[in-house]
Amino acid sequence: MQVRSKMGSNCGGSPNWSDWSEPVVWGSNNSTEVDCLVVHLKYVSCSWNKQGTPGVNYTFYSRFHNDKEFLYCTDYVSENNVNVGCNVPYDKLIEKRFETYLTKLVDGSRTDQASGVPQKHNLKDKVLLAPPVNLTVKNESDSNLWFYWNQTYSNCVDSEVRFRTNNNNWETSKVSTARQSFCINLPSSNSRYEMQVRSKMGSNCGGSPNWSDWSEPVVWGSHNSTDNTQKNLISVWTPVLYVVGVITLIILVMMLLHYERLRIILIPVVPKPSLNHRDMENWFQSSKGLNFEDFKANYNERACPVREYCQVSQSDSESSGGSTCSVTTNQTDCSVSIPVNESEDVSTPCSTSTSSITDSSEKELHISV
Repeated sequence: MQVRSKMGSNCGGSPNWSDWSEPVVWGSNNSTEVDCLVVHLKYVSCSWNKQGTPGVNYTFYSRFHNDKEFLYCTDYVSENNVNVGCNVPYDKLIEKRFETYLTKLVDGSRTDQASGVPQKHNLKDKVLLAPPVNLTVKNESDSNLWFYWNQTYSNCVDSEVRFRTNNNNWETSKVSTARQSFCINLPSSNSRYEMQVRSKMGSNCGGSPNWSDWSEPVVWGSHNSTDNTQKNLISVWTPVLYVVGVITLIILVMMLLHYERLRIILIPVVPKPSLNHRDMENWFQSSKGLNFEDFKANYNERACPVREYCQVSQSDSESSGGSTCSVTTNQTDCSVSIPVNESEDVSTPCSTSTSSITDSSEKELHISV
């Protein structure tokens, strides 16, 4: 709406109208509509730049339903030197947020507080918590990985955890109200775990659909670095190091082949064994109780004279006319007895000069040495 005026006839009227006043808007499409949130149960944050920066520098007033007077804003949020928001601190907001909250904007060029039109707000479900703090991760004695954090009014807070392994996709898991810990069963020591958590007001304390921002990540595992720049540097230098290593290996092999060192290293030369007679003499001389002459070959052996006895039957002996079947040599002090089978032909004459006949029942051949 806009308005203009002129001098009335009761005061000596004038046909000249003034210019139109600044427009005043009200309704669902009001460009100065105010939005409010209870931030971390510490202060109420209101803004009126949802549809852009307004053309008027407004003065903000607010109060709860049970308060007597509107409070003047002392902490404005500005944009291009124009007020677009206000933060109003309150005590016990966890309880006061159930009351109706009243706000109004007044054109900054006016000093009349009553000119503004109050707007009503229900703050019960407009709570925005700050991200959880004091994040820690521990590998406990039960071999599980435990994730801990702190949040204001923990008995009224719902939490949600997200984690990922080795920079893979995030996995999310809801945590029951008032609980401020999360467990990953039997983690791998060769993997890297990254975890974050966010919170909102639970339904048992007048729930709010507004989730906080994700907390700072906490990391556990063999690669604890979260610096993306360092990871990019490693990924760039890795192939370069591989190429340099291969080239160095090829050059080393070529040098070894050139100087025939590789063949000696891989297939060492086995020395040919040889016997040195002089070295053995020296060894025997240096060893006590050994005589080298005893180890020399001696092929001089004493001849062994042999006497052979042949056993013949009596009939054969009579017909033989005294022929002999024995061989006589010089007797020695050793003798060998050889049994002879009955079927053997013992009548063969032997080239001897004497013979002796024993009883026919004897069937042995005696050889004396």
